[in-house]
Amino acid sequence: MIQNLTFLPVLLPMLAGVILLMPPCGKNKTYRRITSVVLSAVTFLVSLALLLKVQADGIQVYAIGDWNAPFGIVLVADPLSTLLVCLTTLLGVVCTLYASAGDDAKGSFFHPLVHFLVLGVNGAFLTGDAFNLFVFFEVLLIASYSLLMHGGNKQNTRAALQYVIMNLVGSAVFLIALGVLYGVLGTLNMADMAQKVAHLQGDDVYLAKIGGLLLLVVFALKGALLPLYLWLPNTYATAMPVVAALFAIMTKVGVYSMMRVYTLIFGDEAGELSHMAQNWLWWLALATIVMGAIGVLASQDLRKLTANLVIVSVGTLVALVAVQTIEASSAAIYYLVHSTLVTAALFILADLIGRQRGKISDRITAGPPVSQPRLLGVCFLIAAVAVMGMPPLSGFIGKVWLLRATLNAEYTVVFWPLYLLASLAILLAVSKAGSTIFWHHQDNAKVTESAVKERVHPAQLVALIILISGAPLMSIFAGPLSEYAIGAATQLHDFNNNINLILSGGQ
Repeated sequence: MIQNLTFLPVLLPMLAGVILLMPPCGKNKTYRRITSVVLSAVTFLVSLALLLKVQADGIQVYAIGDWNAPFGIVLVADPLSTLLVCLTTLLGVVCTLYASAGDDAKGSFFHPLVHFLVLGVNGAFLTGDAFNLFVFFEVLLIASYSLLMHGGNKQNTRAALQYVIMNLVGSAVFLIALGVLYGVLGTLNMADMAQKVAHLQGDDVYLAKIGGLLLLVVFALKGALLPLYLWLPNTYATAMPVVAALFAIMTKVGVYSMMRVYTLIFGDEAGELSHMAQNWLWWLALATIVMGAIGVLASQDLRKLTANLVIVSVGTLVALVAVQTIEASSAAIYYLVHSTLVTAALFILADLIGRQRGKISDRITAGPPVSQPRLLGVCFLIAAVAVMGMPPLSGFIGKVWLLRATLNAEYTVVFWPLYLLASLAILLAVSKAGSTIFWHHQDNAKVTESAVKERVHPAQLVALIILISGAPLMSIFAGPLSEYAIGAATQLHDFNNNINLILSGGQ
């Protein structure tokens, strides 16, 4: 079991999804909820055990069937991938727990779909093969299509259709890119590709560049970079909030893929193709930050505001990826975890606030007061301070770190002013949202009957506390977390060690 630990974060969600479709879980709502939460927790604990093993023994490589590159399916657990797997499985626990308060009953197969989504995301983080990255992308996308429709209406269906069409086009482009790269390199194992790309000559260099830029289009779509981000605000804002909270990790799959491909395959050792995407990443990131900040200011409800915050975070992360230094990558790793937890918490908060305001829901306008102002107000304050990047929470640490990491970058003169202006826009928009919702009431004496009855369920409260506690805990344990992020970034940029370990099957 210990030897196969690398494979378990992929295998367990798959088994969980199958178990939840079968009797008695498939028929009994109570059994289904308990089983789903327990299996989610088990998957998280296994992922945490894998992270500790990687910390103790180094990179873990699992070649299925003992077939190594370029023919075998290889899973690679390193500090970066295992951290993101733990983050994904933690979100899985939170969302299954939160939905067990009633959201899962609004449609069919919610719990199996969540586990299949976790399977796809974990596989994408752990795979060492570009083709299997495509396979796991498809697994998570198929699950996400159904989750978007969970408890949906006409508006939800329209946004989901746009999301499906965009991703089907992205999948086609992904296959074309892989075909071009396989024709040139004769392999899709990432380590093997990285070893061979530096030796390309003549027309093969241009073909590999075409394949690499097509991958950039795919990852930009998955990560929601300008101009391919237009699907995200409506999709996330119209999905059920618990689904949107789970989707907070999905854009990070695109960012992670950029880190892998353009650091390992097209990084320092890629010869003529070294850093081929750097300029593209810079300008796309800057434009995404600007458009995300404009969207934040223009948002009229909390869910749309949070969706645009996701766009700003993606642009920020891609800017750090474009710098392609150890310090920038370590700042990106810390900021990625912070932004995922805080945006997921805000989606959950938007749902709870909306339930207690009657017909006004989560719109940023004066309305009836929430039933539990102290509880939701304190939670919103913590999330707001974190997302605005103010001390003493994790957002401030991440902001200072990323500014320092980009101090000597090529486009610092442009990035710093744009990012700081975007931070100001976020501060204004989130402050306005909080003050309007919690302080500006149409009539303090008139609270709708539904708002009085709608109180936070214990399962929802536990899920919310888990997410909200992320920001203060990341600040309290900033020292060890920073050391971990630096170690993960150092390993990410250690080209020769990565290649040798993966191609040798970890031996």
